[in-house]
Amino acid sequence: MDHFLSLKTLSKVELLELIELAKKIKAEPQAYRKALDGKSVVMLFEKPSLRTRVSFDIGINKLGGHVVYLDQQNGALGKREPVSDFATNISCWADAIVARVFAHSTVAELASAGSVPVINALCDMYHPCQGLADFLALAENLGDLSNKKLAYVGDGNNVTHSLMYGAAILGMEMTVLCPQGCFPDGEVVVDVQKIAQENGGKLVLTSDVAELGEQDAIYTDTWISMGDDTDLADIKAKFGPYQVNEAMMGKSGAQYFMHCLPAYRGVEVTAEVIDSDSSIILQQAENRMHAQNAVLVTLLADK
Repeated sequence: MDHFLSLKTLSKVELLELIELAKKIKAEPQAYRKALDGKSVVMLFEKPSLRTRVSFDIGINKLGGHVVYLDQQNGALGKREPVSDFATNISCWADAIVARVFAHSTVAELASAGSVPVINALCDMYHPCQGLADFLALAENLGDLSNKKLAYVGDGNNVTHSLMYGAAILGMEMTVLCPQGCFPDGEVVVDVQKIAQENGGKLVLTSDVAELGEQDAIYTDTWISMGDDTDLADIKAKFGPYQVNEAMMGKSGAQYFMHCLPAYRGVEVTAEVIDSDSSIILQQAENRMHAQNAVLVTLLADK
């Protein structure tokens, strides 16, 4: 593994190894205290962040590494100077680049132009760090994930794509329930269906809430993306039937509720569900650090 840009490039063995390594780092942090000793990581952020920035910064410190954070005050990527120049210059000093960007093409160019590992901390197409943390949380609660059932309800987006790829690689059955016109990217769907078939998994897409069926976990995301100026009343009118509530959880038999945060109680999920014992949102949030540390150790340790 040279970079970590998307879960789709991982084999089943590689994904399971990352999950197992994350478990070990979480259980025995002192054993990895010097895993990144002498290593420096530059974080490039085009978008605001809470969980991503804090979990990477503290996580790298726990591994004995050093972080340099760069936001848009240093000039927008590709505008002040070409993305390729960012990558080649940073590669002169740093051991890795973590990039939270608007376009996947930006993180792909950083990886192709630079000479150090690049980690995709979020782009318009994928959120692989979140996905890895989510499958770590599911594995901690459900054990072997093959044939387990995960539902994503709401707006098809970058998180959905990463969950779809991960579920397909692991041989899970994933249901994506979205309003018409809000489904995941069509090319991703076709790609995921092929991967799922190869691994004994299944992908189901539907707009009918009645077709949700039995699930082990239900996952949703905000209907109000960062920078989205759509009127809230219009959003609620379209997505209202897809709110995750006690009725949906009960009918599906789902043991766990998941959300990548930030969440809007009373909008995409009710307070009764997100604050219930079935909610594992804080486990997901904590696991961002452990999952990302597993990626960093895999890419950088002893190199």
